[in-house]
Amino acid sequence: MTGVSKIFGRQAGKALAELRKGKTKREVQQAHNAVVGTLDVSLEIRSGEIFVIMGLSGSGKSTLLRLINRLHEPTAGQILIDDDDITRLKPKALRALRRRKFGMVFQSFALLPHRTVMGNVEFGLEIQGVPKAERQRRAQEVIETVGLAGYETRYASELSGGMQQRVGLARALAADPEILLMDEAFSALDPLIRSQLQDDLLEIQDRLGKTIVFVSHDLDEALKLGNRIAIMRDGLLIQVGTPEEIIAHPADDYVSAFVEGADRTQVLTASQIMRQPTTTGHIKDSPRTLLRKIERSGFGGLVVVDNGRQVQGYVGLDEAIRQRDQERLDPGSLHPLPVADPDTNLSDLINLVTEKTSPVVVLDPRQRLIGVIDKSTLLAALAQGDNTTGDITNENSADPPRVDPETDDAEIA
Repeated sequence: MTGVSKIFGRQAGKALAELRKGKTKREVQQAHNAVVGTLDVSLEIRSGEIFVIMGLSGSGKSTLLRLINRLHEPTAGQILIDDDDITRLKPKALRALRRRKFGMVFQSFALLPHRTVMGNVEFGLEIQGVPKAERQRRAQEVIETVGLAGYETRYASELSGGMQQRVGLARALAADPEILLMDEAFSALDPLIRSQLQDDLLEIQDRLGKTIVFVSHDLDEALKLGNRIAIMRDGLLIQVGTPEEIIAHPADDYVSAFVEGADRTQVLTASQIMRQPTTTGHIKDSPRTLLRKIERSGFGGLVVVDNGRQVQGYVGLDEAIRQRDQERLDPGSLHPLPVADPDTNLSDLINLVTEKTSPVVVLDPRQRLIGVIDKSTLLAALAQGDNTTGDITNENSADPPRVDPETDDAEIA
């Protein structure tokens, strides 16, 4: 969508013009009895992602969701679906698009009380005129997908809140929509059921690969579900980014305050906090060479690699001193190292580091060394607050660091 605004009120056009001239939301509301839903919002939602829209009450997040399929008519702007501007569609074409492209799940379960689970799930297909046998087959498939097999003949009043919301999700999925719009879908549920449904949604997404736009006011939910997150305030789009980007680089004080209570250990990853190994040992280094490298590095030991940047183990200062008169280091004296991949989260890294005295090595998919994490790195990540990744991470090139076995120092490409 590009430049999408929604102003509620009879003088929406005048109100929008004054907003664009710099008038405040409050001033426009008082002058024109207009309510600002969204103002000049531009963003792109990628196919197959879970895109979470967040904000406080009145921020415009639900309005933005309803603009996507024109449940609200935009005051200005373009909304593109497959390069087609749906703001230009006539009512008949718009209805066909909604049936073909969109499914919706609301905070209220909105189930038909006189229908069974099967009857509710197949309702949308019935409206579309799908033959009974076909719609029941498709309904049964999604009932099983959302974990409601065996409840097909139950009524809504016989189901828990979490199960009713599963029915709502199944009903939306039954028509096989490309885009699933979910407006505070889990907010009415107790925390345990809510967490279970979040897990279920992620599992369903892994299998079906839908494009999901999910509105939430809960930061932990957004961080758990979202591939990317949009944060809104007073109808304005303040920031769009991955959970890691939002936590590490908030756009302003509002976003900083919004994410202040986030559990960073579940969001930050090894690739964001690791330090590049500017000095490493090489398997062909003599103990004296290793000792000099350790002394220059300021650390109590070194990660030892081979020509292919494959990790061979860890040599501590004491071991290098003990073998300093030998021509070659004894490979059997190297200690094995705990290993993480770039996506390992901070919580798991804390467990790895506290269990071991040696650092954790971060390896790329070809098992080459790309980073090192020790206790000081973890402490810095936890202590740096909102500036963590800006202060302690480095950009990694596609090529791994290179080591020249004939020199004392590792060369970082």
